[in-house]
Amino acid sequence: MKSESGSAELIKSGYISSKVDALINIFKSFGSSNEVLCLIFVERIMTAKAVERFMRGIVNFSSFSISYLTGGSTSKDSLSPAVQRYTLDLFRSGKVNLLFTTDVTEEGIDVPNCSCVIRFDLPRTVCSYVQSRGRARRSSSNYVLMIERGNMDQQEHIFRIIQTEYYIKHFALYRHRNPNVSSSEWPMQDKYAYHVDSTGATITADCCVDLIRKYCEKLPKDRYYIPKPSFAVAIEDGSYQCTLTLPPNAAFQRIVGPLCSTSNLAKQLVSLDACKKLHQLGELNDHLLPFTEEPIDIDVALRDGKFLSGPGTTKRKELHGTRNVLALSGSWIHESESVTLNAYRFDFLCDQEGENYAGFVLLMESALDDDVACSKMDLFLIPNKMVYTTVTPCGKVQLDKKQLRDGKLFQEFFFNGIFGRLFHGSRTSGVQREFLFRKGHEIQWSSQSMYLLLPLRHSPHIQQDLNIYWEAVESCTQAVEQLRNLYLEDENIRANFIQHRSIKEKDIIHLANKSLHFSSIKDSVVLSLHTGRIYSVLDLIYGTTAEDSFEEMYNGKASPFSSFVDYYREKYGIVIQHPKQPLLLLKQSHNAHNLLFSKSKYIDFGSYHNFKVLRNIFPGAFRTIGRLSTKICDRM
Repeated sequence: MKSESGSAELIKSGYISSKVDALINIFKSFGSSNEVLCLIFVERIMTAKAVERFMRGIVNFSSFSISYLTGGSTSKDSLSPAVQRYTLDLFRSGKVNLLFTTDVTEEGIDVPNCSCVIRFDLPRTVCSYVQSRGRARRSSSNYVLMIERGNMDQQEHIFRIIQTEYYIKHFALYRHRNPNVSSSEWPMQDKYAYHVDSTGATITADCCVDLIRKYCEKLPKDRYYIPKPSFAVAIEDGSYQCTLTLPPNAAFQRIVGPLCSTSNLAKQLVSLDACKKLHQLGELNDHLLPFTEEPIDIDVALRDGKFLSGPGTTKRKELHGTRNVLALSGSWIHESESVTLNAYRFDFLCDQEGENYAGFVLLMESALDDDVACSKMDLFLIPNKMVYTTVTPCGKVQLDKKQLRDGKLFQEFFFNGIFGRLFHGSRTSGVQREFLFRKGHEIQWSSQSMYLLLPLRHSPHIQQDLNIYWEAVESCTQAVEQLRNLYLEDENIRANFIQHRSIKEKDIIHLANKSLHFSSIKDSVVLSLHTGRIYSVLDLIYGTTAEDSFEEMYNGKASPFSSFVDYYREKYGIVIQHPKQPLLLLKQSHNAHNLLFSKSKYIDFGSYHNFKVLRNIFPGAFRTIGRLSTKICDRM
């Protein structure tokens, strides 16, 4: 293979087939390896392994990175799941150009930059043909079928597959047409279908219901909450109209479909409209598939066959470590009276209507350089949102003794609460459980991180002056003081902390520290007194109370508790004074995720799902912290 005639000599000698030689010529036509991402489908594991090894030895292909990927069968030639994922990530990142694979990669993978798919062995079924063809994602990509010249069986096999695909697609498009109307009088094809020009992807109305369900399955969930779509069909003047309601953590919540002749068609068409909207919002990619977790760029080393994971290579490592910044150092936090600090306000403006982000002010001892103090930047967030960010110097700000104390306590409470660190130790770990703000304990601030980050009142317009949201700051400090009084030295919460109230109005919700009208509880931020975790309230769940059956699992076994009332009394010593009020639908803020996205990924891929975990908990064990926007909580 070191000469131009090398392959011809090998064919003549019987070492390689003319089919392998044809594949070599295809590879030679690719040109620059930097622009090639090619999948080569073969039928057998041994074929993938043998041809890949042979191609590695060809001098002309030394610029290509070649590998193979097969399934996890019982064969000794099969690859382990870890090696499969590693190889696929190398291919996604462009560090492997030519990937020989079996049908294991026909479904469920997303490689947007794949430029060519070659069927070295022909597909056996229509599904295999369609799925493998769909791996060629990049614009102007190629799909190559290698058919033996003069082999009529292979030609007829491929013809039947293509013909069957056409009939299936045609039937799906015109399934609901009036049989009395000739095909020439049928409406345009796109009336019951949605087409993406850039990729050629098309989805029909009768496939959209399943796609909506699949989209909901991809939304974040846990054992307390499984996101599902809800369809409500109404009859109006003999016609049917369907309303689709998506889960709270979807890109949008509600859409109403057109009037239809049947309820089934109404359900399908509202799903079609929803799929169009999800694609426009970036929740479905240009191949009309829900986005899955984007693989992180591979810089993983292999030592002794083991993977060395670095920052960001696992779900819980996406919050990277930080370096000490000299400008943030200082000693002013220990001042007992007032302090004067430099102020820099951060304002955020989202490119999507209705998305509001409150600003904050950074207070620090050092003065920033002008190019940093007056700066603008674009933050690319998931899902497919861009936030215009401005940093503005606001001169010096003097904090009196009370403001300094409240600001310190707010920062200690708020950020420890977000990351679920208000308590240290647990019964299971053997370390005594202690409240972070217990009496007599003072949190030590590092001199290398001496700054305050305080919230500003939200304004639809960017303002030059500072308007610190001191009410929210004071709410947090009050929560700390109440928790200090509630927790004893033996880490048990006082059983009588929830006092009986005389307020019995129908629309009042009783929390641990105050009673609120039901309209005021939504979008509030609350603190769980028994766990020290912060939640945002999404809604009230009417029809459910703390006296309902406790259906959760407890330590992997069936729960011994009959109800929420029984659970909180036995486990935490909490006596619920208002067990008949509705439960709260909550979103936790103590599972922090990095929502920043690189610009290239924002443009190419567009979307990730917000990580939202919902829980149903009764109101009595919560203390309200403040009336903050849910949008703020979503981004904590």
